[in-house]
Formats: sequence, structure tokens, C-alpha cells
Amino acid sequence: MTDSETSQDYLLTLDDVTKRYPMKTGGEKTILNNIDLRVRQGEFISVVGPSGCGKSTMLRMILGSEQPTTGSLLIDGKPVDGPSRERGIVFQKYSLFPHLTVLENIIFGLDLEEFSLIGRVVGYPRYRKRKREFAERAQAYLERMQLAEAGHKFPHELSGGMRQRVAIAQAAIMEPRILLMDEPFGALDDSTRQEMQLFMLELWEKTRMTIFFVTHDLEEALFIGSRILVLSQYYVSDTGVEGAKIVTDKEVPGGHPKPADYKYTAEFGELLGQIRRDGLDPEVRQHVKDFDLSHRDA
Repeated sequence: MTDSETSQDYLLTLDDVTKRYPMKTGGEKTILNNIDLRVRQGEFISVVGPSGCGKSTMLRMILGSEQPTTGSLLIDGKPVDGPSRERGIVFQKYSLFPHLTVLENIIFGLDLEEFSLIGRVVGYPRYRKRKREFAERAQAYLERMQLAEAGHKFPHELSGGMRQRVAIAQAAIMEPRILLMDEPFGALDDSTRQEMQLFMLELWEKTRMTIFFVTHDLEEALFIGSRILVLSQYYVSDTGVEGAKIVTDKEVPGGHPKPADYKYTAEFGELLGQIRRDGLDPEVRQHVKDFDLSHRDA
């Protein structure tokens, strides 16, 4: 952050955020340590790191379901004190209402936001009209996700991968300012996964929502994101190692969205190797002074 910039210039600001959890044996365990992050509206950020480094913890703090132990987390310059309509999340494990059809699941948030129970009765003609409009929007999502015939089915009638696609549509149709995605494509086969990557890029181009995309697939992270964050507990420090830090924060070259053949360029291969070495290899531990924090807002 330059001298002329403040937290109000960014959509999201994390300043010296640390997250600790109490241990059964006493004391606390540090999961995230000294996290500094500034994010502008409309960024598509991929987040990678070793298991247990706190990727999901960071998402939950941005969502507002958890609070930092120390430090500040601000949206539009104001502290985050709980979940908000402006922040949506897709969990690693899909969460659908089993008694609702696929279409009803997707439009549930829109319906709940616009109509109270009394409003549905008093304004029934308008309610029916708006619900048809919501259903048309949901159907468009289903067609793009290759689920055009699934709208009237119930979740138990779908495969795990199909249910996850419905959960993505359920969150995306609300068009939140920030969409948090925690391993959203983990249950999908390779072909469907590639289709969903393209769908998310199309959605981003249309809405310019800010997206945090957590994945264990490094190739996916570099292809889909405009910015790559690497959280890792594999580093060395003069004051000791306690919890994960951001060891890499940089812009992903190649433009955004990227052409499909970007994955086969030398530039992509070099970046892939660098990320694996600097953040994911437990045998390679950088000193904190050597972290690649070259993004303009790092």
C-alpha cells in the first residue's frame, strides 16, 4: 500500500492477521501468521498451499463466520463482524436442501431475499411472476453446466459431481461481490472440471465479482486465476516458524482469461515449477526475506 492509498481504496484488506485455535492439551496452535493482503474489486485470486496451511480458515474469516485472533480484516474499510449477502461461498462438500428440487435449490436465496412469507401471500401474482423469472435464470445456469434436464429432480437423484455443480449455481446466481470457493471442482471428472473452469471465467467476465478460488490442482490455479496466493508453513525465519504465511503473491502472466493453450507454454511450466518449489515442497524452505511478493498490492 502506497502512502496515498488507504484501506478504503481496496475492497478487502487483511493487516497482520493471525489465527490461533486452542488445543486440548492446553495452549494455542497458530494456523495463520502475519497475513497481509489487499484485494481490489474484480480480482480472480487462486489460493494454493499444503494441506493444513489455513486456506479454508482464511476463507471463513473473509466470509465472517470466524474472526481473526489478532490483526484486522476490513471490507470497504470497515471491520467484518459476520456473514453478509455480499459474500457467497461454495464449500468443498456441497450443501443442498434434500426436500427441494434442483431448481428450487438454486433460486432459494433469490426467493428468500425478495419475499417474506406474508409477502408471498399478499402479493401472490407478483410472487408467481418473479419466481418464473428466477426459474428461467436458474435454467440458464443448468444448461451451461450440462444439467438442462435436472431441474425437477431432487439432490438424491444426482451424482456427487452433479450436486456440486448445483451448489455452484446456487451461490453464483446471487452474484455476490465476493465469491469464496473451497475446492469446488474436487468431485468432478476431468472433462466436466475443464468445462466448469471455462464457466467460472465466463461468469467472472460477465459480473466482475471478486473470486477467491482454493484448489489443490496447481495447473487449475494458474489457468483460472489472475493472481496467485501461496500459503505455506514451509519456510524459515530468524524468529522461528509458527503457522503459515503468504510465501508467494504475484500476478499470473498470460492475461485473463487465458487461452486454453497457455497451459502448454514455457512460461506456464516455469511458474508451475516455481510455485511447487517455493510453497509446496517441504524439503525447500525459503527465508521470509526471499518470498516472492511481487504483486503490486502485496
